Amino acid sequence: MANEAFPALCKANDRIALVDGESSWSYRELKARINRCSAGLLEAREDLREERIAVFAPAGIGYATALHAVWQAGGIAVPLNVAATDAELEHHLANAGATRLIAARDLPPETRRLCGRLGIQPLAIDSLPAEPRRPMPPIEPARRAMILFTSGTSGTSGKPKGAVITHRAIHAQINLLTKAWQWSESDVLPLFLPLHHFHGIINVLNCALWNGACVHAMPRLDIEKLCGQVARGTYTALMAVPTIYVKLIAYIRTLAPADRNAVCAGFGRMRVNISGSAACPAKLFRQWRELTGQVMLERYGTTETGMALSNPYDGDRRAGTVGQALPGVSVQRFDEQDRPIGADTTPGEIRIRGDSVMQEYWNNAEATSAGFRNGWFRTGDIAIVEDGYYRILGRSSIDIIKSGGYKLSALEIEGVLLDHEAIGEAAVIGLPDETWGEIVAAIVTLRDGARLDLAGLKQWCAGRMSAYKIPRKLKIMRDLPRNAMGKVVKTALRDLL
Repeated sequence: MANEAFPALCKANDRIALVDGESSWSYRELKARINRCSAGLLEAREDLREERIAVFAPAGIGYATALHAVWQAGGIAVPLNVAATDAELEHHLANAGATRLIAARDLPPETRRLCGRLGIQPLAIDSLPAEPRRPMPPIEPARRAMILFTSGTSGTSGKPKGAVITHRAIHAQINLLTKAWQWSESDVLPLFLPLHHFHGIINVLNCALWNGACVHAMPRLDIEKLCGQVARGTYTALMAVPTIYVKLIAYIRTLAPADRNAVCAGFGRMRVNISGSAACPAKLFRQWRELTGQVMLERYGTTETGMALSNPYDGDRRAGTVGQALPGVSVQRFDEQDRPIGADTTPGEIRIRGDSVMQEYWNNAEATSAGFRNGWFRTGDIAIVEDGYYRILGRSSIDIIKSGGYKLSALEIEGVLLDHEAIGEAAVIGLPDETWGEIVAAIVTLRDGARLDLAGLKQWCAGRMSAYKIPRKLKIMRDLPRNAMGKVVKTALRDLL
């Protein structure tokens, strides 16, 4: 059975599993809710037989109940972004072939109309039968558990693709992260990451539920509330994206000295602070260490592969790198002719294989075929290896700029630009050019009161980077466009320019 692979849910004891607002739910109470919800989904059937059921709920007891109930009853969960537009929801629901949508609260009228148009039955978790029924169907590890839509827009359709994740992949991923990051039942973590992405679903929520830990659900990130809990020593670990660490630093700097010291000491007492889902600039790595004493642990993974690389829990964590292959995951770099790369400093595409890799793209044989090569999943991310540690140079499609015969890393240039005293955030892209093939363009936000022009930026860059890496175009914006995981949407910037 799907949930019986989760040791803590199996035990169903009185330890607190989830804190949702003013309410706390034990593992016993959560398990009982899952059983009731599973029974309601099954009705008179023995097995959902991989029926696709959408989960439309913010972080909280409703989401945890619905996700595990779908798994336990033999369905495929399709987690949705509660902040998505109608067009995005329609693509995900139609592509997955969802037949029902389970929500933690009343649906907005427009979402209810969308369900009606697509023939999808909306359900409310708390309206399902109050009593559990006979034993749940046996769930084999190879069965499909979840469809997660990619955040990128790669591929011929230009739309997100649905990555099919099996129960085996989920269990393999949680097992390897439990060992690599030393999870235990004494852990307490905040959960504010989107729950339609791997990071929030697996790395936080389900690693916690597997290990008997406690999750404090935050449907929306509240920096002030989060830092208050940190100062009180509530949390043992933090998992976030670089954008959130930037916001935390900005908030901490506004505090009075005594409050600032309490918050920083609270972060410093945690056993680990982890960053992922987007590249962490070396400057941010240093700022967080200087402020809190925490040496951030950066890792690397994708929707399709789960976590594949990580800096060590015990050992040297290096700024600007994503560490080494996690146990049980095979990682190799390949050149453009599909040949394995042996030389560490030669850039190559990261390819991954292992039990935690997705099965396929849902209803998209062409994309599935293109995504794999000889059993390896092609991530599209380019990296070099420095003393055994992987350093990501960027996406082959957007972050590797081909200019005048050189292959330039947009992430490397961004890291240098962030040292400029006027620049708050930076994104670098390549723009088509008849002479050079592509030229380097920088899109930046400025710190309060700062000013910057292209001539001044070029002068500042001279001596800090090779001449062919210096931006030839500068665009200043109030904010950079980002997706739900905090990644800058560079395709939008390229279209803008």
